[in-house]
Amino acid sequence: MTTPPREQDIHAYVDGRLEGERREAVEHYLAQHPDRAAEVQAWQRDAQRLRALFGGTQTLADNPALHPVTIRRQRQQRRMRLRSLAATMVLGLSLGALGGWQARSIRAENAVAPMADAIAAYRLVAMDASARPDVVPINDGEMQDWLDLHFQRVARLPDLSAAGFHAVGGRLFATDQGPAAMVLYRDAAGLAISFYVRPPGPRNQLLPSGQRTEGGLMAQYWSGHGYNYAMVSRADGIAPRVVAQALHEAG
Repeated sequence: MTTPPREQDIHAYVDGRLEGERREAVEHYLAQHPDRAAEVQAWQRDAQRLRALFGGTQTLADNPALHPVTIRRQRQQRRMRLRSLAATMVLGLSLGALGGWQARSIRAENAVAPMADAIAAYRLVAMDASARPDVVPINDGEMQDWLDLHFQRVARLPDLSAAGFHAVGGRLFATDQGPAAMVLYRDAAGLAISFYVRPPGPRNQLLPSGQRTEGGLMAQYWSGHGYNYAMVSRADGIAPRVVAQALHEAG
């Protein structure tokens, strides 16, 4: 294969969503380009580690149950069971009681905390000294060019230089909705702030602006340009104020 596959096909392959001739073409290309194959394998490991962190387990061994195809199949089976249960309840409950059960079901489906993967990515990269970025910038504009290469109409990266933070690297991740990316900033003391962008969640769900803390970290999140964004930092110290000021200036 002389022509590289499209980035969309590469990420669909990482997600386990590429089938047939297109999958064979990607595999053939990767077999001929070991450097690119190693990069794709790293993305697959990243996706698995994110799922492990998101699921509250530290095991990083290969686990078919964490494969995106398996996860989506389990979700479909779960929805089928919920629909069957709803049909059964119709026979014995009033319309009002059924409405209450449906509301509880909807709340259960939406129980995932917003931008949990952004926090998991921060833990994976910013707090792990062995983690390596996919790209290290040489000049100030290189990280924005890197984001523009992978995401159409992506937001401009915030300039945190006035607070002493500079972009030191970027890393791509795979989500069930498509590729995501994180740009990591650090200051002279090594304090980290991340900028994370991902496709909207299930049912094309965009997020209202907000913030939350988890395990000593704070995520300040918003949506725009068809993507969900978050900036993650330690919840204490100066970093949350630096992020809040940058978001206010971006307005």
